[in-house]
Amino acid sequence: MRLPSIPPAELSAEQKSLYDDMKAGIAAKYSNFTTMRGDGAILGPWSAWLHDPDLGRALWESTKGMTRFRHLPEMIRQIVILAVGSKFGAAYEIYAHGAVALSNGMSSHRLATIVANLRPADLTGEEGIAYDMANALLGGGVLSPVIWESALAAFGKEGAREIVYLVGHYCFISMTLNGFAIPVPDEN
Repeated sequence: MRLPSIPPAELSAEQKSLYDDMKAGIAAKYSNFTTMRGDGAILGPWSAWLHDPDLGRALWESTKGMTRFRHLPEMIRQIVILAVGSKFGAAYEIYAHGAVALSNGMSSHRLATIVANLRPADLTGEEGIAYDMANALLGGGVLSPVIWESALAAFGKEGAREIVYLVGHYCFISMTLNGFAIPVPDEN
């Protein structure tokens, strides 16, 4: 881990303000996986953002925006997020969103298949469109009109845009996790 998690007692005033906002948001959204150490230090990508509070606040606001911009069913969101995390081998992202997906009814077999960067055979039509769109975006280049039109038909304008935003947002989170070698909690 290249940027250690900062215990609350060691935060500057600027970091503390961001920490308080993140802590409240994380607690309200995530209960399926470990987000804090016993001493109150935040884990995951949020821990890195505290080291640079001006940038961290902008990134946190983006994360909160993604939380509010919800037009897709939760399972589809998790399939997209896991496709991104798996593509980059982002351990904490896979750990965290794997837990969220399992708690929302994803089978452990489907989760393992996505984590292996394979398309699960049991995806519904809409889930398959979302998975294929995420993987096409992760491959680089302009998204094919066929995939875009399929997403529009399945999810409407807002849902199709949400997939694009989710892929981009979680690419950034994956880079944060991998660049700073942020482990899953068991490895702390």
